[in-house]
Amino acid sequence: MPTPERTSLDAIVVAARELLEADGPAGLTMSAVAARVGVRAPSLYKRVDSREALVQLVAEATLTDLAARLDAATTARQVLDGFRAFAHERPAAFQLVMTPGPGVPRARAEFGRAASAAALRVGAELAGADRALLAARTLTAWVAGFVVMELNGGFQLGGVVEEAWEFGAERVVASLTAPPGLG
Repeated sequence: MPTPERTSLDAIVVAARELLEADGPAGLTMSAVAARVGVRAPSLYKRVDSREALVQLVAEATLTDLAARLDAATTARQVLDGFRAFAHERPAAFQLVMTPGPGVPRARAEFGRAASAAALRVGAELAGADRALLAARTLTAWVAGFVVMELNGGFQLGGVVEEAWEFGAERVVASLTAPPGLG
């Protein structure tokens, strides 16, 4: 008789996400995840082939959550604020998907597309349908850069970071707005 399943793939991914936030990427090990879900490490491999596959699953789950968060956004500012709020709630996961670095497993493309839908939608409204992708990339690049610097303590020149956020978000959105008749 086969051994009963002691954990699910969903439980494994949740445990991995918790470890990523608590201990960073270095703390996301198969042994640590196995301990968190209450199985021995070899048992974990019945569900997940490798640490790389686990990191990919975490990235995909993160993008799924981000897509759900941004889906209700109807303005560019809501998209920007939604990205930032998500990043502050789950900074390690945000950096995993937005700035993964070389050699870090990435989510499959369909997860990125789902997470980009809101930015594409508001990008089309701002810059016109033919420039939606350009606008979405600009919004995403600005918010990712700002937030990664914010999370990593990169703003060292003084001043109030919240004021910089307001100023930047306002200027980025204004710069992407298509003049009437274009797009």
